[in-house]
Amino acid sequence: MLFNSLDFAVFLPVVFVLYWFVLDKSLKSQNLLIVMSSYLFYGWWDWRFLGLIAFSTLVDYVVGIQLDKSEDGLRRKALLLLSLSVNIGLLGFFKYYNFFLDNFEDAFTLLGMPIQTNTLNIILPVGISFYTFQTMSYSIDVYRRKLKATTDLVAFMAFVSFFPQLVAGPIERATNLLPQFFEKRQFDYQQAADGMRQILWGLFKKMVIADNCAEFANIIFSNYSDYGGITLLLGALFFTFQIYGDFSGYSDIAIGTSRLFGFRLMQNFAFPYFSRDVAEFWRRWHISLSTWFRDYIYIPLGGSKGSKSIQIRNVFIIFLLSGFWHGANWTYIVWGGLNAIYFIPVLLRGKNRQHLEPVALGKKWPNSREFFAMLGTFCLTVLSWIFFRAENMNHAISYLAGIFSYTLFEIPDFSIFPGAMTLLVLIAGFLAVEWRGRLGQFGIAGIQFIPRKATRWSLYVLIILMIDIFGNTSEQIEFIYFQF
Repeated sequence: MLFNSLDFAVFLPVVFVLYWFVLDKSLKSQNLLIVMSSYLFYGWWDWRFLGLIAFSTLVDYVVGIQLDKSEDGLRRKALLLLSLSVNIGLLGFFKYYNFFLDNFEDAFTLLGMPIQTNTLNIILPVGISFYTFQTMSYSIDVYRRKLKATTDLVAFMAFVSFFPQLVAGPIERATNLLPQFFEKRQFDYQQAADGMRQILWGLFKKMVIADNCAEFANIIFSNYSDYGGITLLLGALFFTFQIYGDFSGYSDIAIGTSRLFGFRLMQNFAFPYFSRDVAEFWRRWHISLSTWFRDYIYIPLGGSKGSKSIQIRNVFIIFLLSGFWHGANWTYIVWGGLNAIYFIPVLLRGKNRQHLEPVALGKKWPNSREFFAMLGTFCLTVLSWIFFRAENMNHAISYLAGIFSYTLFEIPDFSIFPGAMTLLVLIAGFLAVEWRGRLGQFGIAGIQFIPRKATRWSLYVLIILMIDIFGNTSEQIEFIYFQF
């Protein structure tokens, strides 16, 4: 079920009414409704994978209880290993089985010993990378004694399967989200209204920015040999805003929907394209995944302590794992490695913890140094996204070679892409709104502080009209991160 579909437009109000007006007296009943609604929401794609998420949930539920009961260090490590093995094993089979098999075959062929293997026609369960990481965080935190295991199966199932963020995050920590299922929830009009604003902005990002950018990016990337360097650069630029509008749009809708039900999810994007260096970019992009890798892998490896060589090793491990998490393709691994290379100079100069505050704090505009720092970081990001978008390494390299040719300095022919100029204007307006709202949780959060009610509602109507006019309402395009 897509957030931008008619199905969800019917599903959400029905669940909302049942949750607040029928079951509001019973916390247990509300949690049970969340479980049932979440399983319906997830099963809308393919009901066969409901057993998979239920199995993963039950394993971590039992492991958590046993971890809490046990004082034996060896047994507790074995229990944690069981949880990690089940979750990583399921993720590895469904997502990486054919990748490893193909590379195993290629390696033997390279050594002059060709072998024949049979790949499997495996369907990747939607959101498996997200909910497996979420359940693993629970087991790890219980093992570390940072969290007491729950014996309430319904609450734990609701935590794992919570439908707003189930298939594409944010990847919530058990320490943040799970306790909220045990708190009596009261309807808060201001919180719900803010949630609706965030949902509206997320739909704008997805349907107006991302889906329109996707149309042009797909054409250019699929037919890259037909275009000159400036057009290829334009295609990379469109994909840059497609993936941001698509993924951060999903996060906005997920967080806003959660607020309708009285839940607080972590911010997953903090205006990353206004970053002044790559370190700041990764503090602002897909925050839930970046902090997951930081807390559960990077810090246990030693983090930024130790010699420079150890720090560099740790950075490469994290970025390569992040790339591999995204998919079974060498392009993702190279994308991760490229970002590690971007990050290393910042680390070596000891600048990786600067720029913790938003750019141009207390000012309307950045100074020249901040502007060029943002521009340089943005350009590096655009180039790295080419590897993320390319079908394979040959595609990525050929695409880059096409950009860095004499045709890069030609004037783009917009006549072959009707609507591209309009889209660039929309992107410019979108960036202006995001810049103005960069201190908030999302781009239009500040609308609520406009004193005149008529002005506020005029802006809401304007956004809705733009979604209707420029959004692709006839076809629901899946969110990019569903494939991860």
